[in-house]
Amino acid sequence: MTQKKTNAVLHADVIAAIKAPLLAWYPTVARVLPWREVVTPYRVWISEIMLQQTRVAAVIPYFERFMAALPDIAALARVDDDALMKLWQGLGYYSRARNLKKAAQVIAQEYGGAMPLAFDELLKLPGIGRYTAGAISSIAGHHAAPAVDGNVLRVVTRLVEYDGDVLRDATKRAVEDALRPIYEESAVSAALNQALMELGATVCVPNGAPHCDACPLKNICRAQKNQTIEQFPHKAAKKARRIEQMTVLHIFDETTKRLALRQRPKQGLLAGLYELPHLPGHATAAAVRRALADAGLPVAHVKKATPARHIFSHVEWDMIAYDITLAPSDADAVCESGAFLWATESELRTTYSIPAAFQYFLA
Repeated sequence: MTQKKTNAVLHADVIAAIKAPLLAWYPTVARVLPWREVVTPYRVWISEIMLQQTRVAAVIPYFERFMAALPDIAALARVDDDALMKLWQGLGYYSRARNLKKAAQVIAQEYGGAMPLAFDELLKLPGIGRYTAGAISSIAGHHAAPAVDGNVLRVVTRLVEYDGDVLRDATKRAVEDALRPIYEESAVSAALNQALMELGATVCVPNGAPHCDACPLKNICRAQKNQTIEQFPHKAAKKARRIEQMTVLHIFDETTKRLALRQRPKQGLLAGLYELPHLPGHATAAAVRRALADAGLPVAHVKKATPARHIFSHVEWDMIAYDITLAPSDADAVCESGAFLWATESELRTTYSIPAAFQYFLA
């Protein structure tokens, strides 16, 4: 048996010792958050999906707007796709929103509209992995289910000096297995999971030095004792991102006061969302004019705009851009040409979901 597989088991005494101090500490420091003030399976689910890759402060207004528009599973199951994407605009990782709707439809069809709370049943739903299933099952259902996210991994790997790669599923399962004995079928499990999340988010922080003096576990943390905190958590180096160059076209029709958009393919990155038209590579102004002429658009002015970069998990877009004004023309001919979709300022605000990668050019 390797050391990486035994660390968490060898220090089961340390894991067992965290329960009492965490349960005493959490009520005194817990942040007031809308999904904690009113706890339902639906609200826990939506908040946990939104909180993936997004800061708590940024999520709150999105969560409240989402709840106002889609207050329950039935509303989510029947929402129009474009309306859902508009509600999600700015949170990124749009597949999360699509999976929410798919899961809501499964719940409506197979569970009578009531969200299951058993861990194994939750895992059957689209977009719900082990962490989210553990969070919903424990917080909303009071089941004995650990919820191991990045915050919890950071806390536990430092606590027991566990050197497994936290990007690997095997490490997450090992930490989950190590925590499971301290959970029980009661509200204690909800408090434990939220305490561990809170500790990782506010004390044993992801960026910068942890606030060890404020930590309720400082006296039992092996990394604190051995001054090895900076060594944990361990992450293997990621592959370099692929860089893609593109030329973004901000095309405004003065006659109709509309902006050209295009809908992305139904599959792949940013599937089904609306984007500014663009060309591959870094095109010259002359090449842009030729492309628009081929599309039947009468160009009046082409002016280079401020470039931008946008980083996704595995790819980086290196974007140059042009502000393009169309010449006065037959408005119907332009809007019905079929080359693009033409949106008013009001529609940009309320109807079309445009991902952050293109928001740089809409400011």
